[in-house]
Amino acid sequence: MMKIALASSYGFCFGVKRAIKIAEEHKGSKTYGPLIHNKDEINRLKEGFNIGLAEKFEDVAPDDSVVIRTHGIPKDELAKLKAQDNQIIDATCPYVTTPQNIVAKMSQKGYSIVIFGDKNHPEIKGVVSYASDLRNAFIVEDESALDGLPILSKVAVVAQTTRKPEDFLKIVNRLILEHKEVRVFNTICNATFENQDAAADLAKDADVMVVIGGKHSSNTKQLHSICKRYCDESYLVENEKELEAKWFERKRLCGISAGASTPDWIVQNVIEKIEEIVGASV
Repeated sequence: MMKIALASSYGFCFGVKRAIKIAEEHKGSKTYGPLIHNKDEINRLKEGFNIGLAEKFEDVAPDDSVVIRTHGIPKDELAKLKAQDNQIIDATCPYVTTPQNIVAKMSQKGYSIVIFGDKNHPEIKGVVSYASDLRNAFIVEDESALDGLPILSKVAVVAQTTRKPEDFLKIVNRLILEHKEVRVFNTICNATFENQDAAADLAKDADVMVVIGGKHSSNTKQLHSICKRYCDESYLVENEKELEAKWFERKRLCGISAGASTPDWIVQNVIEKIEEIVGASV
C-alpha cells in the first residue's frame, strides 16, 4: 500500500497567517490586489467574511476600508489611497517591508540598487517603487541580466523573499568582483528556506511528489522546481480537483508539500482525495 508523507515544514508562513487574521478582523473591507496567491482561500474570505477585491485604484470607493496585500503595493499607489482618505489596514508582510525600507534608505544615500527577483511580481513592483531614482534601480532575474547595466561603484543588493539563496549568491559574487562597494542585504525569508529544505529531503525518498499551491505563487513554483530536481514525478496542483489517478499507480511513497499561501484545509482535502484514489495511509 502506498504511504503519504507530509514535509516536515510546509504551508502557511508567518506573513500569510498574519494577513488572513487581519482580513478576518475587518469584515466588509476590500483587499488591494489579491491578499495572497491562493484563489480558494480568497474565495473563502469573500464568502465567509465579505472581503472584496480591488484590482486597481479605480475599484476603490472613497469610503472603502482597504487591506494592503501581503506582497505590498507600489509607494505611489499607497499615497493615492491615503490622499483619498480611505481607512488603510496594512497587511504587508514585515519580511517584505524590510527590503522596501532598505531600498529607500540606500538609494537616498546614493547607492545603485540591484533587486534580484521577477519584475512582474507584485512584491518586486512594490520594493522597486521605494527607490528615490528609478533610473538607478535595476531588477535582475539572474547573473547574466547584470551585463551592461550602468551600475555605480557603490551598490546595494536585495532579493525577493522567495528566491533561492544559491541564485542570490551568484549575483552577489558577480557584483563584488565588478564594483568597489557592495552592500548585501539577505532579504530571503527563513520560512522559504525551511519549506524548501524539507521538500528536498522528502523528494529524495518519494517516488511521487504533490506540491499544493497557487499557480501564480512564486514560492510554490520554487518548491515544485526543487522537488522536480530530486523526484521526476513531481506535480503542482491548486486543489484536490487537479489530481490524476495515474500519478499514483504502483507508487510506494507520495510526498506532500505546500506553498506559503496554502491553507491547511486545502492540504487536507488533497490528502483525503489521494487516500480515496489509492487507499493510502499517512
